[in-house]
Amino acid sequence: MRAAPTAVLTALTALSAYYVYSPLPSTVSEPWKLMLLDATFRCAQDLSNLAHYFGFSHHLRVLNFVSGYFDQLDPVSSEHLKVTDTVFDGVEVRIFEPTKAFDKNLKKSIVYIHGGGWALGSARMRSYDSLCRKISEDVNAVVVSIEYRLVPDVHFPEQLNDAVAATKYFLRSEVLAEYSVDPSRIAVSGDSAGGNLAAAVCQQVL
Repeated sequence: MRAAPTAVLTALTALSAYYVYSPLPSTVSEPWKLMLLDATFRCAQDLSNLAHYFGFSHHLRVLNFVSGYFDQLDPVSSEHLKVTDTVFDGVEVRIFEPTKAFDKNLKKSIVYIHGGGWALGSARMRSYDSLCRKISEDVNAVVVSIEYRLVPDVHFPEQLNDAVAATKYFLRSEVLAEYSVDPSRIAVSGDSAGGNLAAAVCQQVL
């Protein structure tokens, strides 16, 4: 009776080790950390593909949910930074505003567009929230992080349309005045797919 659970446990342990292990160069420091990170990403990808295969949901929608479930942050302000979620012309955005009491001048601003292949990522993810916080505090700039819609819910050119619509709304004189932004000192930036969208936004808006 006890042999069966032992055999199952041994088989599961062997399969887990086989799934996690990846051959790496001997020069890599702490290889097991890299293996576990790689296995975590592959596991999320495999689970999303499995859910897609059985018809539960689109694999990208599942992957985005799995990757962001424990990584989504509410807007939390600090002593020197006001963070709010709002909507610009139907597009969700997260605003980071420096609140230095002595600074009465108009501020610089950066419109930031996150990466993720137009299918993953979020302005609410810990990594992008932390990045925009640091940019806003270090540069003393109002950062507008755009939460554009993703594949498979929408397809090209809707991601670009969202980025353009939010940016045009922000550039309205009354909106710039609300956030104390200098209209002559506004940049558009992004990473990966967000960099692609930033370039296209600049071509269409600025």
